[in-house]
Amino acid sequence: MLSMTVEYRMDRRAAIAAVLLFAIGCGSREGQSDRQSAADRSVPATSPAERSRRPRVVVLGDSLTAGLGLAPDQAYPVVLQQRVDAARLGYEVVNAGVSADTSAGGLRRLDWSIHDNVRVLIVALGANDGLRGLPVDELRANLSEIIRRAQARGIVVILAGMEAPPNFGPSYTTEFRRVYPSLAKEYGVALIPFLLQGVAGIEWLNQSDGLHPTAAGARIVADNVWDVLKSALKAPPADPKSRTES
Repeated sequence: MLSMTVEYRMDRRAAIAAVLLFAIGCGSREGQSDRQSAADRSVPATSPAERSRRPRVVVLGDSLTAGLGLAPDQAYPVVLQQRVDAARLGYEVVNAGVSADTSAGGLRRLDWSIHDNVRVLIVALGANDGLRGLPVDELRANLSEIIRRAQARGIVVILAGMEAPPNFGPSYTTEFRRVYPSLAKEYGVALIPFLLQGVAGIEWLNQSDGLHPTAAGARIVADNVWDVLKSALKAPPADPKSRTES
């Protein structure tokens, strides 16, 4: 499995989280338009029929993954598909983001999300757990079970780190933050240190709510994920059954 060692900057993260997580799970916001980069526009389109035959990368997340407030083709999983196509890798990226979802919600719909030809699972959950001040032990247990079930099927897992708001106290914020690198180490999975790195707290990269990325922000989020995902996709796709039976 892939692994990554990350050093966190505690004080900076807490400040970012205060801005970031006030209303991740809130209702719909009006999207803001933004042009796609020339590189994104240059990627040739792939037909739905062609993609349906590909091995899949599933992104299991909340409104940040679903692309709340954006056009459907601007959410970061769609940008990831453009990266995959540009690199001529044979994968379909599936957006399994549900607005307002918690880690418990992601766990409940996991089996449905990874039922068909899934080779890589990106777990981008926890923002709403932190927003609601849900117990850190529950976050850990839910994410752990998601990882365990996916690995039992021979699926490569990538875990995206998230932050809790500071209003629940420094102890909660610190323990919440530690869940992600701890689980990555325990299960030997790759870690994206902070899903919104380079986007959170930057006004022009966020919508009017100050929380959900614009199209430009979503491309940066895609880059954060791609930096880790591309290593998992370098090898030719393997049949998950062959990994579980070996």
